[in-house]
Amino acid sequence: MQKQLILAVMAMSYAPLAFAQSDSTNVGEAAFTFTEAQLGEDENMGQNVSIVSSGSNVYASEVGYLFSPMRFRYRALNQKYNEMYINGAPVNDMETGQFRYSLVGGLNQQTRSMEAALPFESNNFAYTGIAGSNNYNFRPAAMATGQRITLSAANRNYVLRGMYTYNSGLTDKGWAYSANITYRWANPGYVKGTSYNALSYFFGVQKLLTGGHSLAFSTWGNPTERGTQGASTDEMYWLANDNQYNPYWGWQDGKKRNSRIVRDFAPSAIFTWDWNINNNNKLTTSLFGKYSIYSSTKLNYNNSENPQPDYYKRLPSNFYDVWNSSNVQNTEFALADWENTRDYLSSSERNRQINFDELIYANRQAAANGQDALYYIQKRHNNELNLTLSTSLTTNLTKNSTWTNGIFAAHNVNYHYQTMDDLLGATSYHNTNNYALGTFAEGSDQLQYDLNHPNAVVGEGDKFGYDYTILTNRVQGWTSYTEDFGIVHYMVAGRLGYQSMQRNGKMRNGLFANNSYGKSGTANFVEGGVKASGNFNLGGGHTLTLGMGYDSKAPQASVAFVAPEMNNDFVAGLHNEHVFSSEIGYQFLTSWLHANISGYYNHITHATEWTCFYFDDINSFSYNSLNGLKKDYYGVEAGLDFKLTSAFNLKLLGTISDAKNVSNAQVVYLNSTQGTYNQDVALVKNMRENGTPLTATSIKLSYHQGGWFIDLAGNWYDRIYLSYSPYYRYQSYLKNSKDFDEANNLIVPSQNKGHGGWMMDGSIGRSIYLKHGSLSINLMVTNILNNTHLVTGGYEQSRSDNSRIYRFSKNPKKYYAYGTNGMLNIAYKF
Repeated sequence: MQKQLILAVMAMSYAPLAFAQSDSTNVGEAAFTFTEAQLGEDENMGQNVSIVSSGSNVYASEVGYLFSPMRFRYRALNQKYNEMYINGAPVNDMETGQFRYSLVGGLNQQTRSMEAALPFESNNFAYTGIAGSNNYNFRPAAMATGQRITLSAANRNYVLRGMYTYNSGLTDKGWAYSANITYRWANPGYVKGTSYNALSYFFGVQKLLTGGHSLAFSTWGNPTERGTQGASTDEMYWLANDNQYNPYWGWQDGKKRNSRIVRDFAPSAIFTWDWNINNNNKLTTSLFGKYSIYSSTKLNYNNSENPQPDYYKRLPSNFYDVWNSSNVQNTEFALADWENTRDYLSSSERNRQINFDELIYANRQAAANGQDALYYIQKRHNNELNLTLSTSLTTNLTKNSTWTNGIFAAHNVNYHYQTMDDLLGATSYHNTNNYALGTFAEGSDQLQYDLNHPNAVVGEGDKFGYDYTILTNRVQGWTSYTEDFGIVHYMVAGRLGYQSMQRNGKMRNGLFANNSYGKSGTANFVEGGVKASGNFNLGGGHTLTLGMGYDSKAPQASVAFVAPEMNNDFVAGLHNEHVFSSEIGYQFLTSWLHANISGYYNHITHATEWTCFYFDDINSFSYNSLNGLKKDYYGVEAGLDFKLTSAFNLKLLGTISDAKNVSNAQVVYLNSTQGTYNQDVALVKNMRENGTPLTATSIKLSYHQGGWFIDLAGNWYDRIYLSYSPYYRYQSYLKNSKDFDEANNLIVPSQNKGHGGWMMDGSIGRSIYLKHGSLSINLMVTNILNNTHLVTGGYEQSRSDNSRIYRFSKNPKKYYAYGTNGMLNIAYKF
């Protein structure tokens, strides 16, 4: 099948597709920037949308770096709307739509060579997404000639980094070579219990041939193992007196151990053929392939108490209602329990962390009684095989007009399964759904995770729980035409594509005996879009920009199935997203002032979202699909760059935006202990996008002269929303809770927010030219004033407050910004 697909796409790639693109004039953006924070690949804390950087757009050139400590996302958009390419081949994950920065982690020098396009900017590699597009150039001949040795020390995700880069440049015989090796390490990192161990490599070779041909091959990878950080509640941060408290680690045999270890390795390669047909035509064809290996461990439990150290039953507020002093359960004894628990947890760090020795002892006692493991470490796997073929043809029709056409085809298989990583001293575990005990009798078929192998004994390394693959295929053709016509530079572009997705189950789940094993049906979607933009040169340094587009975007496979760990069912009423985008901007440019201001409005309909959470009212996992959502994204972004003297610049920039649901949603949920579908209405209108500041501003003073580079920035962040819980806003839940106002309308809980505020960042560096090469020294310090109360993200807990003193609805889990942290880089280039 893959061979046939490749042959078919190659045939298409040689068709007279049509044609390409010259560099956009007037208000064009040159490159996206990203920082070490964005290359930290912390899945638990979200992904960033990279930001366009350009000398012609003050706002876009700065915010990607300045606001990255707060995980700022461009226009608050999901990262799936920011499309990434390497040598013209799309490399976003085909299941989630998002780009995982671990794919290029540690390759700082290779990723400097990059094209980029804002949402309404033309280019020669793609039809741009509404959050922009990037194209990394991994051709060795495009990389800066020479060698570079970099040594870094930091107190961030990693504390030490070493890097060596070699680029030959183009030799007299038409060859170019590039190589890089990077090692990053921490144990611990900035946060207690975390660790980092990553080796990155890159090797590329390119040959210029006669007749305008060039062949390039590059391969790279970033094998990484890291111990991660978990979010917790303000109560637990208070008890620990540390907003970087991490509940994921503990002690075993006197040594620290993290229960959440991520292992990630995605060996990748790309083969690129460039053909300069003549002075006006260039054809670029790339074949990209990767096989990624990703796993994440988790401490779990079976017929026992939750062992997490910040589990609500272990906290003081589980004994005394601190939110309602008049609660009749607030007795003298309850207050004493609150005080004793507070004193116990605050008195010793060991009392606030996982006690692995205690769990192992409990397992051994259970084994002696013939019981299965009470506690264990599971490992969730998400491996991916991807093959993508892309081609584009660029034609300069006249000196003022360019036509770009392209096509790509991609085949992707994601392998999802779970294995037993560590039995923690136990001797047995069975592949059965113990959560459903009570709903179904012991020994019934419904309790089997795999009826093809009932009551299978699970050993370390064995699969259990679920095992399935998601197959996706995608083909897309696109075109873009640009022209300079008088004072106007305009662009029109379009795309037309097809996507399919299918699940293939490897276990026959007892709750869905006839609908979990084997292949599902295939969901097919036709997608496409059009957009147009214009830059109007009004003279005197004034430029006006306009852009408008409409897209029909296929849903991602990650939200297409109701409960992919259990069965083959697609979400009912699955539709393409409809995306309207628009933008208006103004630029003023003189020798002493550079100013940009833009306003934008994006409207999305037929959006589908998917969540899974533990529903402890019925001791079950709940799979939730929200569809029919409508969303608005709008705001103003501005930047001013004042040239005070030849050495000093003052920059002012910021954005005020909103990103919210403008409708409620239909919800279908499946509880893992019952195997039946439930329908409801989620009253989620006016819920905001989470994990990014919707208001962000900065004032920055820079001194660049005589080899010195000094920058000091004060940044203000506000309106940082946490991920909302749909469950708290189910219509049925609110009715059962009898939450009505005086007019008998349901009271929908407001969305939890994080604390904003000021953060000051600075850097100082010096470039020194030596007899042989040059030396650069740079010190970057983030959060100089050590503001540890800034919230970078988090989520509401999806558990009810029914019949409890503890209030889940009052205790969202949060991440806080690092305190004062920095990095010292010393680089020698020769």
